[in-house]
Amino acid sequence: MTGSGDLALIDRFLEMMAAQAGAAPNTIAAYRSDLRLASDFLGRRLVDATAADLARLGDSWSGLTRSTAARKAAALRRFYAFLAEEGHRQDDPGSALPRPGAIRALPKTLDHADVDRLFATISVRLARDPVDRQDLRLSALVELLYGSGLRASELVSIPRNAVSPDRPFLILRGKGGRERMVPISDRARAAVALWRSVVPAESAWLFPGGKRHLSRIRLYQLLKDLAAEAGIPPDRVSPHILRHAFATHLLEGGADLRALQLMLGHADIATTEIYTHVDSARLVALVNARHPLVDLPARGA
Repeated sequence: MTGSGDLALIDRFLEMMAAQAGAAPNTIAAYRSDLRLASDFLGRRLVDATAADLARLGDSWSGLTRSTAARKAAALRRFYAFLAEEGHRQDDPGSALPRPGAIRALPKTLDHADVDRLFATISVRLARDPVDRQDLRLSALVELLYGSGLRASELVSIPRNAVSPDRPFLILRGKGGRERMVPISDRARAAVALWRSVVPAESAWLFPGGKRHLSRIRLYQLLKDLAAEAGIPPDRVSPHILRHAFATHLLEGGADLRALQLMLGHADIATTEIYTHVDSARLVALVNARHPLVDLPARGA
């Protein structure tokens, strides 16, 4: 098959990934880059590559991080599975690709004291007379980040009337276009109501900025400034870290892992399970306190 055949089948594979698998735009872009680079390396013979060709390709990734090599291998394995399913190959050579076993880093998070300091700083700001509208915005942003575990992109693009004062949840279209229901605390709804009262009625967004909505970059800057004012190193606070704190503290409080998966919008519960590291001490204590064998005398006692 010619090189143009490589590119045509790569495009068809990516269309399938977007339409059937619901892959996010960033995933599609990464897969496109990985597959085209592999095709170039193999002289535009990716579709017809042998196991030896793929072993050689895998060797060329030796200088990459394990996470990058793992992503490339995953893209190629899915591509070859697609080719086999669609009848473009009689075999699936994906097993010849390396399995780097990328190590997933434990998420950075904040402890309860850190979060208390952030909210205490916001409270001082809100106590000023007259209150600054930008402080109302900051309060609503942080309440939604920590109180609902939203992603930065989800938060900044919330429609103006999406948070209702009489409805304790929000319907979001998140990563990969998947919809999910997100709980909204009473505190967050109250903070949003105060902020929305000063948002122009004609705004389509809850957090307007420029011609559209508040940018993620500006959100990062606001949180860094808040952290510095609260006496926390700014590099320890970001939208993603507040999302991690939401998940970590819920798990510490006894939240069910499956419920946490739904609230965070993770397609795979394996992604959610990364948070279990923070609660190992509580789980051990739970076993020691609640297991039915606890009250039995130890053997030999």
